Amino acid sequence: MNIIARAAPPHLNFSRKTLLAIAAAAAAALIVAMIVSARPVAQGWLIGFVVWSSVAVGSLVLLLIHRLTGGRWGDRLAPALVPCVATLPLGALAFLPLAFGLSAPYRWAAGTANARPDLVHLYLNEPAFLLRTLVALIGWSILAVLIVQRRCNPLMAAIGLAFHGFIISVVAVDWILSIDVGFGSSAFAAGFAIQQILSALAFTAVVAPEPSTDTATDLGSLLMAALLGTVYIDLMSFIVSWYGDLPDKAAWYLRRGEGGWNWVILSAVVIGALVPVAMLMNSKLRANRRALRLVGALILVGVILHILWLMAPSFEPGAIVAALGALIALASASIAVADPIEAQIRKWSGGTLTHDD
Repeated sequence: MNIIARAAPPHLNFSRKTLLAIAAAAAAALIVAMIVSARPVAQGWLIGFVVWSSVAVGSLVLLLIHRLTGGRWGDRLAPALVPCVATLPLGALAFLPLAFGLSAPYRWAAGTANARPDLVHLYLNEPAFLLRTLVALIGWSILAVLIVQRRCNPLMAAIGLAFHGFIISVVAVDWILSIDVGFGSSAFAAGFAIQQILSALAFTAVVAPEPSTDTATDLGSLLMAALLGTVYIDLMSFIVSWYGDLPDKAAWYLRRGEGGWNWVILSAVVIGALVPVAMLMNSKLRANRRALRLVGALILVGVILHILWLMAPSFEPGAIVAALGALIALASASIAVADPIEAQIRKWSGGTLTHDD
């Protein structure tokens, strides 16, 4: 039984076959669209991949932190976090379509980016990009296997967090910022890493089994902290970039303030930040299961809108629809196979599948 079927209310109860059928239908639609026009489909797949991987990687980071700090919050949230982590080894397969078509989302791969030739040649080249992504996906997958098998001791967790801190600073630039080569931000990777944690917590709030009042309060507090951290770093990055008045950085933001994209980021702030913060400030709502489900859903919508705002203005219009299809395919397939993959990984170590650890 998948994690949503195990935890969600009856009207959201999907069988594994239903989820796989949804994923197959979305994938088939993307294949048909790719035959018509491959470029926007590849661009949309990248957006969907970034959103999907945020939940899995964020779940991994939370469990690594829990291995170091302990606490009831990690024990109670494990039934939702561990299956998400178990899907990380599928990341390489999910990224494979992009590996054969980097020139679609990245202008530097097509040789049309407006950047210094030495920068493009030394850092932004396809072999180096794919190598960095492969290191990230393999490293996360190894940590995921150790977490699922419950063989990750505090030392391994500390090393894993150090690895993640380094690799996310590379991946955030590669996957997102290199879409527009002229823009750079030293704080972007930190904001992206916290947003991944926020995505994992929001997903947990939506699908986790019915918690006790204490657990719900812990989850609400973690959501509040991660949400405020994400908003703070993104807002400070904007203020520093804007008031620095550098042409390349100003142009990056101006491009995302045209063509309706200003309404997208405004919607992301209102739906994914202001409303959830207002709800979480109420102690009764913070301890209420239904309220937390709503907060989690709102934050996930806000995260999706934010990632669209970051990436889609540089893509073709059809990429937005393709991104929705990619996200449906990846999310449905991952939820459907999460438990079987978790069970198989634990069998490798002679463990048994439980959700109380």
